[in-house]
Amino acid sequence: MSLKRSPGTVDHYVGARVKMRRRLIGMSQEKLAEQIGVAFQQVQKYEKGTNRIGASRLMKIAEVLGVSPAYFFQQEDAGEGGEGEGQETYAASKALSEFLSTKEGLALNRAFSKITDMDVRLRFVQLVKSIAEGDQPSASTGTTPDDMTPA
Repeated sequence: MSLKRSPGTVDHYVGARVKMRRRLIGMSQEKLAEQIGVAFQQVQKYEKGTNRIGASRLMKIAEVLGVSPAYFFQQEDAGEGGEGEGQETYAASKALSEFLSTKEGLALNRAFSKITDMDVRLRFVQLVKSIAEGDQPSASTGTTPDDMTPA
């Protein structure tokens, strides 16, 4: 008897990481597909998590994208593992990967990474958090709140 496996949340996450990395290095789906020996439609299915990526294919994708296979499974540190905390971390990490896969997320990430002054980076994070919370940005007093420590 053969069991039909369907893609799950890990497949969606891995696909989002493939898409994020591909876009980060400026590679098209067509170019990736050509280099791993599949049709670009297959790459689309991988990136959406519709189709699972086999181990040997994931190794080839990692090689082409210039990362280790572990890159596709990396998540933000969860801290001390409370029950259910892993799923919350996974959901947050998946949301981050999806955001970084968008044109806006990619542009923001590229621009932010070019800022070398740590004080400017921290102020930028403070500004964005204030906008997200609907607050007006306030003049910095030179102190850094604990939640603004850069990753």
